[in-house]
Order: sequence, then C-alpha cells, then structure tokens
Amino acid sequence: MTQRWRDWLAQAEHDLEQALASQRDGRHDWACFAAHQAGDKAVKALHLAQGQEAWGHVISRLLSQLSPPPSADLIEGARILDNYYVPARYPNGHVEGPAFEHYGSLQSSQAVSHARNVLDFVHKTLAGG
Repeated sequence: MTQRWRDWLAQAEHDLEQALASQRDGRHDWACFAAHQAGDKAVKALHLAQGQEAWGHVISRLLSQLSPPPSADLIEGARILDNYYVPARYPNGHVEGPAFEHYGSLQSSQAVSHARNVLDFVHKTLAGG
C-alpha cells in the first residue's frame, strides 16, 4: 500500500501557505477557504496514516472520528473552519453581497490559527506524541 497520507499532508501544508499569502494580499475570503482546506486535508492525512479512509469536508466530524479523539478545544476550532467551506466561496452563501465582502482580517487570522492548530496536532500525532 502506498503512503498517500504524505501527499495529503504536503498538500495541507501548501494550502496553509496559500491561506497566509491570501491573507497578506487582503483576500480574506480565500484565506479562510484555504485554511479550511489545510485542516481538511491534514486530518484526512492522519486518517490515511492510521489505515482508514475519511470522507466529507466537516473537519470537526473527521477529528471526532479519530481514536482517541483530540481535545474539545481543537474540535471547537475546527467548527469555526467548517463554516468557511461553502460561504467563503459563493455569493449565495450570505443573505446579500458577494462572499468577499463578508470576510476581513479578523476572520482570516482566526482561520489560519485554527488550521495551524490542526496541522500541529496531526504532526504531533504522526510523530507518536
């Protein structure tokens, strides 16, 4: 069996870099979405490394399916990321206005922070900690 989890983790790290670049460029909607993608792919990498497949894009659920599950704080942070999967990309994700008008530096900073926490957890778990 190939070790595709490494590819998923590398892509997660690349997505986090994209979130940071989007944040610097003032594209906070994309920073939030890229942060979600980083967390999503990192958790899927961990599932694959543990010999199981994971489906879907709800990071909090994917984390909860791990055995043992991570801390409640990490899952709560993932819930924040979960909110950026659809609304940050689509004009109909909010009552009115294009998606990008609904995101600023506060949201992108929080999203990047939560994504980084997920990646740190995955790295620590893979290292046996």
